[in-house]
Amino acid sequence: MLQQARLPAVPSTLLIPLAARARGDRYFPWLACGDAVAADLLERLGADVEPYLDDLPTVLNVLWRTRFIRDTAQGFFLMHPQGQGVNLGCGLSHHFQWLDTGANHWVDADLPEVVALRQQLLPAHSPRTRLAEVDISQPGWWQRLGLPARDTKGGTPAQPVLVLCEGVLMYLEPTQVEAVLHEFAQCAPAGSRLVLDVLTHRAVGRACRHPSVGPTGAEFRWGVARLADLPAAHPRLALLHAHSVAECYGWAGLALETLWWPWLGAPLYGMATLGVEGV
Repeated sequence: MLQQARLPAVPSTLLIPLAARARGDRYFPWLACGDAVAADLLERLGADVEPYLDDLPTVLNVLWRTRFIRDTAQGFFLMHPQGQGVNLGCGLSHHFQWLDTGANHWVDADLPEVVALRQQLLPAHSPRTRLAEVDISQPGWWQRLGLPARDTKGGTPAQPVLVLCEGVLMYLEPTQVEAVLHEFAQCAPAGSRLVLDVLTHRAVGRACRHPSVGPTGAEFRWGVARLADLPAAHPRLALLHAHSVAECYGWAGLALETLWWPWLGAPLYGMATLGVEGV
């Protein structure tokens, strides 16, 4: 059984998406992600997740972003079937169940305490997958993870890398987030993609009001004032796609977001895909 007290505040939030992926399909069948692993993990953990399931907007957010990540990543590996993927702050997610091409490689990376838990419950199951400890708030994480490096000497270009970072960056300081984006852009081979979720900057300092995150003690420290600010971290970065969870609520959700936009400056909650181009 998982004792949440053994995990610091931010890592303990891993239960929120796990609960949504394990049991959220019954609430939002049109967003069902068909996670074949999450329900078993939740049962083995023996954790009480009913309060998370009572927070239906967050359950919807997680299922929506899971579908977005799955579809985006499948498109990436369709173009690069032998490419490399990495999930930064993986928690207990298992995205490779949907993304295995039979030739690609995958790294699940997180803080040591999460990796220790994952080794017990969800160890690497393929010679093309591995589990790694990393703290992306510290510079040099790209090299420490052994990811393919950008070629700057005119040699054979490395395969592009797909980087996932969900439910992570909003807990870092703005300077740390900028450093993560800069390192990705500086190190990643051309054609690489970074898929991340974003909060409006108006949410910063207000995690206590979030029904699921508040009880963990974690705090939102970074948000987006303008989506155009995301690629400003490095000249190689480009904002390729941005979507708001308001799309799930139809015209009413989009109308409300349009009304709030001058104050929010960005989606209340959304997904963005950044790309790197050029040598």
